[in-house]
Order: sequence, then structure tokens, then C-alpha cells
Amino acid sequence: MSSAAPTAPDAAPDQAVLAADRLPRRLRPARLLTAVHRRRADVTIALLFVALAGWLTHGLWPDPAARVLALNPEDQALYEWFLAVDSRALLGDFGLLTGRLNAPDGVNLMTNTTVIALGVLLAPVTLLFGAPVTFALLAMANLAGTAVAWYVLFTRLLRARRLAAALGAALCGFGPGMVSQTNSHLHMTAQWLVPVIVWLVVRLLRAADPAGTADGPDRRRLVSSAVGLAAAVTAQVFIGEEVLFLCAVTLLVMAVGYAVADRNLARRALPGFAGGMMLAAGLALLVLAWPLWFQFAGPQGVADGMFSPHYFSADLRSWWTVSPLSVGGDDGAARLTTGPAEYNTFLGLPLLLVAAASALWLGRRPLVVACVVGTLVTGALSLGPRVVVDGERTAVPGPYALLSGLPVVDGALPMRFALAVLPLVATLLVLAVDRALRGTGRARRLVPAAVGVALLPLLPTPLPTAERPPLPEFITGGHWRQCVEPGGVLVPVPLATPREPWPMRWATAADAAFGMPEGFFIGPYGRGGTAAMGTYQQPTSALLAEVGRRGGQPVVDDRQRRQAAEDADFWGASCVALAVDTTHADSLRGTLEQLYGPATRIADAWTWRV
Repeated sequence: MSSAAPTAPDAAPDQAVLAADRLPRRLRPARLLTAVHRRRADVTIALLFVALAGWLTHGLWPDPAARVLALNPEDQALYEWFLAVDSRALLGDFGLLTGRLNAPDGVNLMTNTTVIALGVLLAPVTLLFGAPVTFALLAMANLAGTAVAWYVLFTRLLRARRLAAALGAALCGFGPGMVSQTNSHLHMTAQWLVPVIVWLVVRLLRAADPAGTADGPDRRRLVSSAVGLAAAVTAQVFIGEEVLFLCAVTLLVMAVGYAVADRNLARRALPGFAGGMMLAAGLALLVLAWPLWFQFAGPQGVADGMFSPHYFSADLRSWWTVSPLSVGGDDGAARLTTGPAEYNTFLGLPLLLVAAASALWLGRRPLVVACVVGTLVTGALSLGPRVVVDGERTAVPGPYALLSGLPVVDGALPMRFALAVLPLVATLLVLAVDRALRGTGRARRLVPAAVGVALLPLLPTPLPTAERPPLPEFITGGHWRQCVEPGGVLVPVPLATPREPWPMRWATAADAAFGMPEGFFIGPYGRGGTAAMGTYQQPTSALLAEVGRRGGQPVVDDRQRRQAAEDADFWGASCVALAVDTTHADSLRGTLEQLYGPATRIADAWTWRV
């Protein structure tokens, strides 16, 4: 009996070990526990990013329909209208040329920064809760989503430690440029696809490298990377073309820098990499050929940019100044840029010094060289055609002068090239902190501490918000349907303009169910059909705008009455409406009654059928 088999309790550990040995390595208990711990840490960091984004935009959340971003309310009105129009895709009522603004000519949605993909994706939210809720959600989600996407890239592609990756991702998602662009520029802050594009480009490069496998280039992986890259690029076009343009330019510059630093890799991988990129470009072009033609040559399309590169140039001094939207910022720094939505270059001297020190410490690694070259080139391009120092335009030409006038480039604002610097500097910081954490000695503590101190002044503060006037019950209660049928044209008084787009909120609140004349948009109304903001005012809208500004009641003659009828016919209008609480409402009502006859009261609006 002494030689009998062990009892069950003694045998259990051996059986457990044998069972574990039969499991795949990734399913063994120790590895599972490690994976769970890592996943929990990743989720925690992602939730911290979401919490920070929510804190920065919390001023909108008590009541998105009644709150507005105080630093750029005009663009918020525009983007909420875009979201309302995009949501109509869910109702089967959508086209790249919409007549819901600028009736009868309409607006080319591709020419304007309409974030079509985001608007269609969140159409259920817009139709259920309203465009202001969708706007607030995107303002928050773009910040958090961009940070999370970069965190995943840093941890998966660079294999960086979590602390290093989190610091870098925080700069990518919540850096000065990102926070300032959140003031209503949804197309610029939706950068969460950029890390995906970067990953696919790197994946394609690795697949094209014959030294990666014994059998030469991995053609299957090369093709799948090209297909994925084409899909990501196509999606980004319908989110924000300017971000895609900045990403493409930056990657091109980095590719040159990387190739110089690692010539052997360039020689080995260039044929396959070039072929994969051509495949990706061809696939994307199959989908994008018609939308891009429509944007540049279609109805109401424009082929040029309307913003002066001389005006939208970064001030050299702004680079070592901290953004006023950060805890360490100075309100006086606002004079160094064009407005609170363009603090793209305000990184501060501590971060610039730490980034430079990190690059020197890391040495001539190809990725470091590529990031440094990319930072210097995009940073220099942000200075525009003539270098500006402390508000004074010098005679020194900037590198952008070499690109000025080129097709497509005209549509990019020079100072926004600085947005590409954020992820480049962040990558240098990630590499430096990760190297320090993997080593021993003083650098293990000194480098993360230095990076933290450099980033601390850039900690963003909540975006300022303000109350906005309530919409008339004529709109919110659906009474507009007594005046104009869905799909018809309603003329709000005064009419919307680029400077005062507030009447567009009427259409937004009605899910863009009716059209409006004139408004705030980009169209071919400049000299010779070039790009311009808004369209020509008709004589009647100009008259009503003047009365709305100054009050008083002009004496209207028969000629003006005939003109008012012609303008209403030109717009295809069914109804003219004036909210009773409009500024100078009595003067406007008296003028309109001279033009169109007695008014009819519907809810809290005076209306005229025309």
C-alpha cells in the first residue's frame, strides 16, 4: 500500500500544471492575470482621458441647447447646422449639394468643413436630442478619442511603458492646439484616425521589407495594409480633409528623414512600399474621385482657399509662449494669434527645451531623426510666407512661400501646420521617458519628472461658455409648419449672415427640415467665382439688415415692394417670419408690413405668406 498512487489532494497540483501546459501560452493563468491587469490599467487611462475631456467641455453639458462656447459661437452655430443637415441622411434626404441654405443656389457640402461622416454616424443622436447635444458630444469625444488612439499606438507600436505612453497621448489629445481648436472646429479636433493611418503606413513598410521574413516581402500583409489605409483615408476625407492633408505632409517629411537615417531599409523596402502606397491611393481614388470632383468643380464648388496665408501665419514668439487656455498661460498672449481657436503653436519654452534635450539624449535613431526633421519642417511652415515676430511682419521669407499658390495647399492655413508638431514632440517624449523607465540610475526619475514639469503649465482649463438666447416657440413647438411645408423655404428676419449666423439655429432646431436664403458658408461668390464667405445680399435682405441694426422705420415705395416680391420669388420662399422678441422688432414689423402687407401672428412670431 505504501507504493500506491498519491491521494487526490497531492495529485491536484500536478494535474493543474499538466492542464496549464496543454493551454496556449496566451491562456495560461499567469499570462491571463497579467493581461487582465494590463487591460485594467489601459481602461483606467482611457477613462481618465474621457474624464478630462468631459471636464474641459462641462460648461456645455447642463443644457447644450442653451449653452454656447463663448470664444467662437459663430462657428458653433455653423457646425450645429452641418450636423442637422448630415442627420437627414438617416431620413433618406441628403445630397452633397443641399438647398437647405443659400436658397435657391444651395451649398456644396464638400467645399465646406461639414464633418459628414461624423454627422451621419451620430444622426440618431441629432434626431432624438438635437444638434447641440451632438456638438457637445463630439467636442468632448474628439479630445478623448484622439488621446486614446495615440495611447494605443504608443503602447502597441512603440511598446512604450504606460506612463510614457500616457504622457505623450495626453499631449496629443489635450495640447494647446487641440484645446483651442475645440472652440467649434470639429473638423480639426477629430484626429483619432490619424494614429490608425500612421499604424497602417508602418505596417505596410514592415510588410514591404524583404528582411522581415525569410520569404521576402509579405505580400498578403502588404495588400491588407494598403486596403486598410485606403479605407482610413477615405473616412478621414469625410471627417476633415485638412487634418488628412497635414498628416500626409508630415508623413512624407518623416519618410525622407527616416530614409536618410536608415538607408539600408530604404533600399530594401522602397519598391514594395511604393507599390503598396500606389495600391492604397488607387483604391481610395476609386471611392473619392467623384466627391473630390464635386468639391472642386461641382455645383457651388470652389478650387481655391479663401483665407490669406499672410494673416493666418504663426508668430515666432508664440512658440515659447504658453497658451492662455492653459493653467500657466497669459491672457496678453492672445495678441500673438488670430483668435482663441488658433493657439496652435503655444507650447511654451519648458516643453521646447525638454523636447530638444530628449532628442539629443536619444541619439540618431531613425525614428528620432524623422520626428526632429518633421518638427522642424512643419514648425517652419507654420510661420507663413513672411516671418512674424511679436506682431511685426519682417522681410524674412518663411518656407511656406515655396508652397504658396499651389493647388490644394492654398486651402491649408499655415499656422495649422503647428498641429502636426504635437504628436511629433509627444513621440520624442514617449521614447525618452520609456528609455528612462527601462534603465537604472538617476535618469529613471529625472526624465519623467522633467517631462511632467514641462507639461504642467500646459494643463488645459475648462473652455469658457455662455448662455445663448432661447429659440422662439414658433420653431421649437413646430408651428413653422403652418407657414412653410417641410422642404420649403422660410425667410427669417433678419437673414443669417457670416457675421451673424444666429437665424440658422431656427433650421438646426427643426432638423434642417426647411431651407433658408443666404447664410454662413463657403461658396463661389468671390471675384471671378473664387471662394468667399456667404453670398450677395439681395436688396430686401440688405434693407431688413439695416433696419435690424439701427431701428427706425424707412418709408417703403412701390419700387421696393416690387423688389421684395422679386426677392421672395428668387428665394422660392413660402413664408417670412419675425420673432416678436427680435431686436428692433417693431421697426422690422412695420417695414415688413409695408413690403408684404398685414402680418399673421403664429405663436411668438409674426409671419407673412409670400
